[in-house]
Amino acid sequence: MTLTVDIRHRLGDFSIQAAFESAGRLTALFGPSGSGKTTLINIIGGLIRPREGRVVANGRTLVDTANRIYVPAYRRRVGYVFQDARLFPHLSVRSNLNYGRRFAGRGVGTADFNAVVALLDIGHLLLRAPASLSGGEKQRVAIGRALLSNPHLMLMDEPLASLDDARKAEILPYIERLRDEARVPIVYVSHSVAEVTRLATDIAVLDRGRLAAFGPTADILARLDLLSGGEAGEGGTVLEMQLREQDRAFAMSVLRSAAGEIRTPQVDLPLGSRLRVRLRARDVMIATERPQGISALNILSGTVDTLARVSENAVDVRLDCNGQPVIARITRLSAERLRLAAGQQVFAVVKTVSVETAGAAPLPREDA
Repeated sequence: MTLTVDIRHRLGDFSIQAAFESAGRLTALFGPSGSGKTTLINIIGGLIRPREGRVVANGRTLVDTANRIYVPAYRRRVGYVFQDARLFPHLSVRSNLNYGRRFAGRGVGTADFNAVVALLDIGHLLLRAPASLSGGEKQRVAIGRALLSNPHLMLMDEPLASLDDARKAEILPYIERLRDEARVPIVYVSHSVAEVTRLATDIAVLDRGRLAAFGPTADILARLDLLSGGEAGEGGTVLEMQLREQDRAFAMSVLRSAAGEIRTPQVDLPLGSRLRVRLRARDVMIATERPQGISALNILSGTVDTLARVSENAVDVRLDCNGQPVIARITRLSAERLRLAAGQQVFAVVKTVSVETAGAAPLPREDA
């Protein structure tokens, strides 16, 4: 599954220019409002015709202006999920899903219908009207309708933006299952660090119409300079870990990786599951000696790799914890008092309650 994007376009005073190539499992378009995320996803989907460039999905050229190739939206076999579910209010859930099958040609049969219903756990909703569904249920039906069109590419434009936290928590596992099981490349628009940490395999960061950065999720979220506004404090370290123990007496899980051992609020997954965990840089403290008599349970040993001044009062400290990077944002005063320097042995300290379970999710399975 691959996605290649290389486009240049202008809409009035706004111009967009972006080029990247993704493995295609779930590529997040990330950035603040007005950065060009929706414009870019609409170009990929065929709702906007770019002035110049190429879009190739799974080896199929959708746009190539140099060779005068432009596949119209209705022929692209793209499933599109918007912020609002846009279900037909006069049709039942089953009829809404069957509407998607109308665009699949002969490629989707009863078995496929049943598989999608099972994937999204919406079998008990089939006879209900959209008006009787919760926001999360509506979005699951909208995803099912898009899947049943037998798409070659799925586009999701901030599908959780209109949902409250409870409904987001309800639907996130289904998007993960879609990413891992449907075998369809997904482009996912979001401005939420928590969402892209949990879902994305690659992230394209947009800033005022330009591609500021592109790469694997862990690499991008370590670039704290790429985050702004309300998400500025949400960046940091993404660790790939394995669930090794369940401490049910204290409702905690014990995760391990090369970086060390971390306790988190309990994660309800089988032992041995591989997980992705985010440690926000602002939640990581630095100690020059192993702390004693403190409430924080997570202490990782490492050496200082680099120190970077980011403001008048803040420094980003990048640690090497047995080959895995861990980032801490501390004050300049703290850095000077600790006399931090590259190569110094230190300890990263993280409170268990700051390792949010929303920042941990099953990693995408490897391609067969």
